Amino acid sequence: MTESSTRPTGVNATLVGRSYAPTETYEVSRVKIAEMARATGATHPAHYDPDAAWALGYADVVATPTFAVVVAQRAEQAYVGSEEAGIDFSRVVHAEERFTHHRPIVAGDRLRTTVHVDKILERAGLTLVSTRAEIADADDAPVATVRSTLAVRGEGR
Repeated sequence: MTESSTRPTGVNATLVGRSYAPTETYEVSRVKIAEMARATGATHPAHYDPDAAWALGYADVVATPTFAVVVAQRAEQAYVGSEEAGIDFSRVVHAEERFTHHRPIVAGDRLRTTVHVDKILERAGLTLVSTRAEIADADDAPVATVRSTLAVRGEGR
């Protein structure tokens, strides 16, 4: 099977190399930072209390490192949720997530994300879909890069 064909899982491999431009701005709020901090068990006051964050030199409460996935996954929907991608999300298992931070995410940030389809491979009845989400601020300065790999199961798996 070639890299440019549709996989038995239905995933369209011809989209490798495609980029999905930002369609919406994600406005980071103190509430969302606190929700993610609670969900991940982060207890540092800088995630909840502006005074604690300011004392550490941040402009506002600071997000946990994994907060970038919230922004990235919203943007990835432009690709993953598209009919042409051929991804049946009911068959998806999240296989890997890697973060590169260029600077911390803080409340008040206005972030835009460009999603890139980097690789699509088939292995043992799974199609592995690798994406890269480049998150930038309102000045187009890099904030974080989130690399994700989704494993899409084939029929009967």
